[in-house]
Amino acid sequence: MSTVNEIIEKLKGLTLLEASELVSKIEETFGVDASAPAGGAVVMAAPGAVGGAAETAKAEEEKTLFDVVLEEIPADKKVSIYKVVRSIANIAVNQVKEFTATLPKALKESVSKEEAEAAKQQLEEAGAKVKIV
Repeated sequence: MSTVNEIIEKLKGLTLLEASELVSKIEETFGVDASAPAGGAVVMAAPGAVGGAAETAKAEEEKTLFDVVLEEIPADKKVSIYKVVRSIANIAVNQVKEFTATLPKALKESVSKEEAEAAKQQLEEAGAKVKIV
C-alpha cells in the first residue's frame, strides 16, 4: 500500500500541464481514451483512475458543445416567444405549443457556444427565461 500512497502524493504535486501530459501518456500506454465516459476508462485500466481528477479538469476546460434550455415563458409574451422557438427549433406552427407545454426543456442540444449564445439572446429579447448548460 505504500507504493500507492507514494504515487498519490506525487500526483498531488503535479501542475495542470504535467497532469495533462500524464493523461496523454496513460491513454497511449494502456490504449484508453480519457474523453470516453469515466466508467469505461476507469474500469479498463486502474492507472487511468489516478488521472481521473486531471481528466475532469481537462473536460471542463474543453467543453465545446452546449444545450439551450428554455425555462419559462411568461403568459403575456407567448406569441413572440413561440415565433422565436419555431425558428430556432425548426418546427411547424402547430407543434410549438405542444413542444413548450412542459418546461424546462432543451430547445437546442450539442451546439457551439456561439450558436447557443445567439439562440439565448433571441429568446431573452422575446421575453423568455433561458439558460445554457
